[in-house]
Amino acid sequence: MTKHYILHLDPDARYEWDRCVLRDPITAERPDLAQLIAQTVGDQNGSYLISVRLEVDVLEHSPLPEKPSEHLSEPSMPAPLPQLEELVA
Repeated sequence: MTKHYILHLDPDARYEWDRCVLRDPITAERPDLAQLIAQTVGDQNGSYLISVRLEVDVLEHSPLPEKPSEHLSEPSMPAPLPQLEELVA
């Protein structure tokens, strides 16, 4: 069985559960790997000793966007507007 997922890694994520996320590319749901294995063995009652081989092929890689700098630059001031007297003259 071949399944495709999107793996999102962000070690700087605010919450621990967002640092490593595996999602279905169409539904964006997190896969239930135990359910996938149960479907493979036939959903029959009982306990199973199983062996699972995990083979990962990276099909595409998109780096995370750069985080904005924590240092704020000085706001630029707009050029002063001409005084009303200068416009009348």
